[in-house]
Amino acid sequence: MTLTQDFTEKLYEQFAADAKLRAVENAATKNGLLNALESRGSHAATLPEFSIDLTKDPVTNQKQSGRCWMFAALNTFRHKTIAQFKVENIEFSQAYSFFWDKYEKSNWFMEQIINNFEIDDRKLNFLLTTPQQDGGQWDMIVAIFQKYGVVPKAVYPESAASSNSRELNQYLNKLLRQDAQLLREAIEKGEDVVALREKLMQEIFNFLAATLGLPPQNFDFAFRNKDNELVKFSGTPKEFYAQFVGNDLDDYVSIINAPTADKPYNKSYTVEFLGNVVDGKQVKHLNVEMNRFKKLAIAQMQQGETVWFGCDVGQLSNRKDGLLTLDAYDFEKALDIKFIQDKASRLDYAESLMTHAMVLTGVDLDENGNSTKWKVENSWGDEVGKKGYFVASDSWMDEYTYQIVVRKEFLTAEELAAYEAEPTVLLPWDPMGALA
Repeated sequence: MTLTQDFTEKLYEQFAADAKLRAVENAATKNGLLNALESRGSHAATLPEFSIDLTKDPVTNQKQSGRCWMFAALNTFRHKTIAQFKVENIEFSQAYSFFWDKYEKSNWFMEQIINNFEIDDRKLNFLLTTPQQDGGQWDMIVAIFQKYGVVPKAVYPESAASSNSRELNQYLNKLLRQDAQLLREAIEKGEDVVALREKLMQEIFNFLAATLGLPPQNFDFAFRNKDNELVKFSGTPKEFYAQFVGNDLDDYVSIINAPTADKPYNKSYTVEFLGNVVDGKQVKHLNVEMNRFKKLAIAQMQQGETVWFGCDVGQLSNRKDGLLTLDAYDFEKALDIKFIQDKASRLDYAESLMTHAMVLTGVDLDENGNSTKWKVENSWGDEVGKKGYFVASDSWMDEYTYQIVVRKEFLTAEELAAYEAEPTVLLPWDPMGALA
């Protein structure tokens, strides 16, 4: 329909005559929409007390970068290391993993450009729109850890570019789009693509090393534990991982909850073009119902291990107070607006997808062992939430959490068989391919 002046005038008059809406107008224009609509009742229902509470370790800070998936993975490791080695605090270098992920993603991008020369225009556009970015999936960080190990943050500290990655990404993607053109033109002319690719990857490596710093191949490290004992290390990043982390990363599987019609439960899925390390670990998910999804997370925490998870953190999120709850803001009473889409509809209509990875470090259980709220360790520093920790209501978890990572031992034989079966390949733009 055409928006006529008479129609708009009618809307104007109706709003102007509504005392409630004029009051909301005053509050929202002065304080901001969400501040004006904040529900006081949501605070009382999400008090930060939990029947399982695994850590109070200081939180980390990803700063102005999209490295939450790395931070979340490294945080799950550091909790174990802090406890096992009785150290006051230790932080693993997120910048080290960041360097190698950028390096591997650049090579992955070139691999897709070369191997998909006959690609259709939409898929080529998909690859070129964002040749690489900061975000990733669990299996992608596993591929980095398995190939490059980890180092302490003291050995490879933050740089200007790792703390604020906008400029780095801008020029790395500019370079990669140019590389895509050069590679496709070489293929058309029948030229030596291998030699060209090696030259381009040297250029990429030089750019990353100059911007982020040359990562260590061998290093020395030492700390005193709570018993005042000196612990020393000398070796490679992979040896450091083996000694101070030691988790067998092949023991972990990605579990998703995607209740859309195109993804039947108890089947495995992967996503076209999604990855970072060529010949590294494949990104793969097992889709299960939400009740089972939560039971798996609880089982791992009951065994004393925190849980990497991915969610849509911006949905109904009170960042200042660290609350993730469906009643955080009252749109219905204030504006007569009711959001009626369910989880499947939000995925189908591009309203929601995984945007952020954090760590589940606690859960409150009722007398039947069912979850009522969850303790969440974020990576936004200690000035948000309760010293960086958030509380998520159980209903919020149902609606906006999409992925967890748990050890295989918690799966049934049927679930493990489904995970290990040949996965259904989803299109590159499927929401389950979103990068946290």
